[in-house]
Amino acid sequence: MQWQQRLVALLIACCPLAEVGASPASATSFMRLAVVSEQGEHLLDAAVPDGGRWCIKWQHSVEHFTVLDCYRNAAGVMQLERSHQPDFAAGLGHIFGRGEQVSDGHGGYWIKAINEPVTNNRYVLRVGSLAVNHRVVWPDGEHPPVSLSEQAAGQRVTIQLVAPHASPRQ
Repeated sequence: MQWQQRLVALLIACCPLAEVGASPASATSFMRLAVVSEQGEHLLDAAVPDGGRWCIKWQHSVEHFTVLDCYRNAAGVMQLERSHQPDFAAGLGHIFGRGEQVSDGHGGYWIKAINEPVTNNRYVLRVGSLAVNHRVVWPDGEHPPVSLSEQAAGQRVTIQLVAPHASPRQ
C-alpha cells in the first residue's frame, strides 16, 4: 500500500492539475497551426507560441491585388487580429465597430484591432486556384510561406489552432 501512496504523491508532484476554470490551451504557451484537407492530409503543422502571428495571403480574384487576413494565438484562442486591403473591392471593406480602419500609406488600408475570436479555433476555407494563391505567411519570418493553392486548389481545407497533443480535425 505504501508504494501506491508514493506513486500518487509522485504523480501529483510531477503533474500539477490545471487551475479550476482554465482551458486546456492555457496549460501550454505553444499551440499548433494546422491546415487539413477534406481527405485528412496535413498541409501545414507548425508550432505557434502564445502571441504568435500568421496571415492568410491571397490575390483578389477580380481586382488581382493582395489581401491579408492576420491572426494570432491569444492564450490558446485563434483571433482575427487585422486585415489588409488595398481597395474597397467586391466583398471587402470595413464594418463600423469592428476594428479601426487606417491608411497603409500606399492607397490601401489596414483594419487593425479587430481582435475577434474565431469560433472553435477553426474555420473552413475553399482554396483558390494558383492565380489566387492562398498561402500562409508569417509576418516575423519564423517559417517559410506555405502555398495552400499548390497543394489543394479548389478544395475545402480546415485552418485551426490546436493544442500540441490534439489531433487536428478535418
